[in-house]
Amino acid sequence: MSIDTTVLTLRVAEAKPRDVGRGIARLDPHDLEKIGAEVGDIIQVEGKRKTAAKIMPAYPEDRGKSLIQMDGLLRGNAQVSLDEKITVQKTSFLPADKIVLNPLTLVRSISRERDTRYIGTLLDGLPLVEGDTIRANLFGTRSQDFTVISAIPKGVVLIHARTRIEVKGKAEARAGDSKISYEDIGGLGKELHRIREMVELPLKYPQVFERLGIDPPKGVLLHGPPGCGKTLIARAVANETAAYFTHITGPEIMGKFYGESEGRLRAVFEEAKTNAPAILFIDEIDAIAPKREDMGSEKQVERRVVAQLLALMDGLESRGEIIVIGATNIPNSLDPALRRPGRFDREIAISTPDQKGRLEILQIHTRGMPLSQDVNLERLSQITHGFVGADLEALSREAAMNALRKIMPSIDFQLDEIPYETLLQLEVTMNDFSEALKEVEPSAIREVFVEVPDVSWENVGGLGEVKQKLIEAVEWPLRYPQLFQEANVKPPKGILLSGSPGTGKTLVAKALAHESEVNFISIKGPELMSKYVGESERGVREVFRKAKQASPCILFFDEFDSLVPERGLGENSQATERVISQFLTELDGLEELKGVLVLAATNRKDLIDSAILRPGRFDFTLEFPLPDEKARREIFGIHVRGKPLASDIDLAVQAKETAGMAGSDIEVICREASMMAIRESVSAKDKKKKLQISQRHFALAIGWLKAQKGEE
Repeated sequence: MSIDTTVLTLRVAEAKPRDVGRGIARLDPHDLEKIGAEVGDIIQVEGKRKTAAKIMPAYPEDRGKSLIQMDGLLRGNAQVSLDEKITVQKTSFLPADKIVLNPLTLVRSISRERDTRYIGTLLDGLPLVEGDTIRANLFGTRSQDFTVISAIPKGVVLIHARTRIEVKGKAEARAGDSKISYEDIGGLGKELHRIREMVELPLKYPQVFERLGIDPPKGVLLHGPPGCGKTLIARAVANETAAYFTHITGPEIMGKFYGESEGRLRAVFEEAKTNAPAILFIDEIDAIAPKREDMGSEKQVERRVVAQLLALMDGLESRGEIIVIGATNIPNSLDPALRRPGRFDREIAISTPDQKGRLEILQIHTRGMPLSQDVNLERLSQITHGFVGADLEALSREAAMNALRKIMPSIDFQLDEIPYETLLQLEVTMNDFSEALKEVEPSAIREVFVEVPDVSWENVGGLGEVKQKLIEAVEWPLRYPQLFQEANVKPPKGILLSGSPGTGKTLVAKALAHESEVNFISIKGPELMSKYVGESERGVREVFRKAKQASPCILFFDEFDSLVPERGLGENSQATERVISQFLTELDGLEELKGVLVLAATNRKDLIDSAILRPGRFDFTLEFPLPDEKARREIFGIHVRGKPLASDIDLAVQAKETAGMAGSDIEVICREASMMAIRESVSAKDKKKKLQISQRHFALAIGWLKAQKGEE
């Protein structure tokens, strides 16, 4: 068979998460034609070293760019980095008779023939050459890396069902200690690009900066909520760049002897300087560089450590080719002198991932998981608002644990280890993920998280116009964002629910939270108020900060009039005015409030400060009227659902007799009528008589409630 020997030079790009470990390289279909290859053929990839890969077409969005998409393993085998040029050509291959592997990462001991057979099934169809590093994706997110010590025959070979696999030697690395590549990070494409620009360019091509006549950037500060991937990015950068990498965590610098802390810090910088070019990663940097003005006289050690760090990063003596990466989740607690250009030249905010980012992260964490056909990761990414990468990892782990619980009864715990046959029965279903969602909540709003109530629009009687307005304001911007962009319309920021007590304001808020599937933070007005100066305002700031982190989010204030009453009235007017001012700036200040809808409920709209109610803050007020006869009939229908009603019941009669009553009154009537029927059943001599709620019970309950109201 003649092989087309056309050689193409292409630029290396990162692979999609779902392609990692599969030995796949993706090319533009036009480039496939140029080298005379078809989908599924084997190509030779040559950087500083030659390796082989199976060819697949690039995804539509990546076509027309003369790229070859390769994962971290293939890049390591070819000894190339991202954005470097490599040559590609179609190659011949032979089926592998035997390959000898050396494990790099230790997941479990592989000794028996059955184990190597199982590894063989995972590697089936993988092209390789002697000296390559290959990966077998095991269960869940576990994987095992091997070095190919030898392959028979020589040259490019393909593993198949009859290939004999031998595993020699033992891995010294700890379990799961495989290297992190850029493909193991989901949803942070822009941030990664900016960090690579900061880190890789100065290390690889310092002459570019010399030509421009500027010093290369030497410091980058990563900040964002816990679990969003700051440390993971640093680990990936360390793995992907050839530079020396050393890392410290803030607290381990501190020592008990005078001058010891500063000495340790100097030693870390000295080590990096000796091995330059180097990357120094300081995790939890807020622990060693807090604001000096906030420290008392007793904190002399901390002050000296901050001063030492400032001197090392930008003192009289140059720090040389050392790039410092700092990570913190509380950037505002850092000393301001540290955050100026020359020390940290760039600050990169690692934000909570959006829907596309969450999908990428879920694909990474379910990469080796035995998913059933009904698992819809797209749907999961849509309903996990506010989840950071660590939360999604926990969600995947919890779903896998659910699947494991199902086969637990069939496991014989007398055995030393579980047979692979049992493990192959494992399958993670969509139901497992649904159960896991009950256990895992978004860490960004854990302190203020409330369980979304199980109340749907079906539980709300009447109020058709109110429901429609809320669906348009909340659900439509999420479902049809492109229409809002086309019309250049921004969704409302705030909606006030106003009406008499018992008309269903809080119930509607609960139904809206359930139906729209967004995060829901519920705040009762009075709970933000504090007797200490500045604490109430800080409470308002914190609530809005958490809502922004977990966007899209509904922020619901119940009893709103107690939080923002008319200014200038009452004894505590100064404290109240400060809270209102804080609320106004959060709602409509210089910083735009994105992805947060403020929903407030009150039955005393007249007491609320007029500045709050203007359009642009609360765009409209929804008045909750007392239900008319038709609405009362609907509400009765909701509250008698599932009750043992007698045949003489006519809800239209009850609806007529309850004129002027609110939804809460109707709920009380239904409960009281049920209690009357229970009392009669308990005191009846004939215990076999079936419990039934009749028209008479409802008439008595209505009469009882009218009498109660008359007494008041």
